[in-house]
Amino acid sequence: MKIRAAVTRASHAPMSLETLEIEAPRADEVLIRISAVGVCHTDIAMRDQLFPVPQPIVLGHEGAGVIEAVGSDAAGLAVGDHVVMSYATCGGECAQCKCAAYSYCEQSFPLNFGGARSDGTTSLACGTERVHSHFFGQSSFAEYAVCSARQAVKVPKDAPLELLGPLGCGVTTGAGAVIHALDVGVGESIAVFGVGSVGLSAVMAARLVGAGTIVAIDVNLRRLALAEELGATHIVNARTREPEAAIREALPGGVRFALDTTAQPETIRAAIASLSARGTCGLLGASAPTDMACFSPVDLVSYGKSVRGIVEGDAVPAILIPQLIELQRQGRFPFDKLVKFYPFEAINEAIHDAETGNTVKPILLMRENSVSS
Repeated sequence: MKIRAAVTRASHAPMSLETLEIEAPRADEVLIRISAVGVCHTDIAMRDQLFPVPQPIVLGHEGAGVIEAVGSDAAGLAVGDHVVMSYATCGGECAQCKCAAYSYCEQSFPLNFGGARSDGTTSLACGTERVHSHFFGQSSFAEYAVCSARQAVKVPKDAPLELLGPLGCGVTTGAGAVIHALDVGVGESIAVFGVGSVGLSAVMAARLVGAGTIVAIDVNLRRLALAEELGATHIVNARTREPEAAIREALPGGVRFALDTTAQPETIRAAIASLSARGTCGLLGASAPTDMACFSPVDLVSYGKSVRGIVEGDAVPAILIPQLIELQRQGRFPFDKLVKFYPFEAINEAIHDAETGNTVKPILLMRENSVSS
């Protein structure tokens, strides 16, 4: 079948809208007609070869749509189901997936960044040219995507499908980090360094679980204002104030939890320094493999501080995604306030607006596919 897709052919270059051919789904796969797809900074990082994903490739990993075809082994799914796509895993073959720690699948890097299925095949082509697919198991910057049935999360048909794609990655990452990975409790304190879509999702989740002090740190004044609207009790403009000093002015003992979404070494250092005794700092940002962060080991040892990496919020997508949809319906997790919609044809404009901070979470709408059916 012929489809339109946004193809990445060079680092730091605009994506090109091209006509490609897509394969029918295999036995354990489904074909999804994309209604909408979020733009994530990971897409931008991969376009620019922060990790060397193969090119040409179709990126996109926050896709939501309607199932058009189902493989013979795709149990529990049917044509017409509305789904959000999450990340790819081995499906229970490794030790991490066997204990439901799916985001730490031992095959995560080749499955999500290898540009192909586990057997090395791709579902996309441009004539005789091979185009890499299955980015995060989906490659959803396209009208249609083929993905493993196990990563398609069924959602209610009366939920706004065009809004739900970011639940597959960015929103779930921020919310899951607070709810699951750090297990922030009622009355506890947290500082969120960087309030893009992931950080703002963490702010909303912190308010949801009843955190007493929620500090948002950024350099973008509009995002700081939105963080305050969404539940931050304190905001810090890092251009004009040193974050640790500002945090300790509000909480002299420091915060119980800190989250870094920026992957900037100096920001990570500040996040660790802002912790209270026995505090925990979670790292969410994607940095280059060669990047190094400096901090004081004696600070960690003397005060019993912890630093840990967090992937996809430690969440089980099939559980957390439906929960966040219900919470949004109740008005308790208004992630709809983060988004701005763009036509698919404006993908490069949407990416530019994400890079510059003009838009928190761009969502691309497929013109023919955006109406739920």
